[in-house]
Amino acid sequence: MSEYSLGDLRVLRAVVQRGSFTAAAAELGYTQSAISKRIAALERAAGHTLVIRERRGVRLTRAGEVLLRHGAAALEAMEDAERELNDADATRPRPVRLGAFASAAAGVVPRALARLARDRPDIVLALREGTSAVLTRALRAGTLDLALLAGVSGHPEPDDREPALEIETLAEGPLRVAVGAGHRLAGRTRISVAELAGERWVTARSEGEERLLGVWPGPAGPAGPAGAAGPPGPAGRAHAPYIVRDWLTKLRLVASGLAITTVPDVLMPALPPDVRFVSVDGSSVERRRLLLARLAGPARPEAQAVAAALRDAAVTP
Repeated sequence: MSEYSLGDLRVLRAVVQRGSFTAAAAELGYTQSAISKRIAALERAAGHTLVIRERRGVRLTRAGEVLLRHGAAALEAMEDAERELNDADATRPRPVRLGAFASAAAGVVPRALARLARDRPDIVLALREGTSAVLTRALRAGTLDLALLAGVSGHPEPDDREPALEIETLAEGPLRVAVGAGHRLAGRTRISVAELAGERWVTARSEGEERLLGVWPGPAGPAGPAGAAGPPGPAGRAHAPYIVRDWLTKLRLVASGLAITTVPDVLMPALPPDVRFVSVDGSSVERRRLLLARLAGPARPEAQAVAAALRDAAVTP
């Protein structure tokens, strides 16, 4: 029977969770060369190729998926044992590890946490924000128990790789346009897509399957700045002079009247009072879904309670 190093299994988990050897090296404090050597040692022990490097990151082989599934369970069991053996942590409850994409973390998670604080104060929750792609990898690496992911109606679920994920839709709704309180459209409830022509947009940088977040997904001209597609401006391109990473910056630019953006329904509870939203008619509106994902199989009671609170928060106005 092959013997596997827990250290090498941790390296495999980090590579999958972070998506590359370079990112895993930065997280673990190794050189990239050291990461490659640890993965090579793990492949020798397994007798199989585990990881394939691709232009956009790494991909597990079928053997890698099998080893990660069992290796993640072994690592979690050893980490639980370490906590129990540590007198200081002997009575500390094991946290439920939740991941969420940015707008869900701002709009849905706080309501769920408030409900848990009221009804289940015994539950400890650890929250991590990230893109849906990063969170999906973290679920498979065993470093998250639950994740709120972004989905698009009519598009496939995140992926069909192993280990399998159980995914349910918590909510679905259209994107809306957010404008500042002093904007010319602020007093309207509905507008036509033609009325967006010439507007300045603040967008998120394009990243894989989340490339449409932050721009209007209706009929689009050629790619705008940073590869973002959006409503056609005077020259057939979206006028998107502002490319930012976080929602706070995006909404402050909107509130100041410098730009407009789009917001999903899940973010509505977190909109500041000086930001308004309007619905848009006359375009092919893309509906966004809020997905709850976890590894397939039994879930511990604390994770089930967190999932129930998330379901309730997703439908609470």
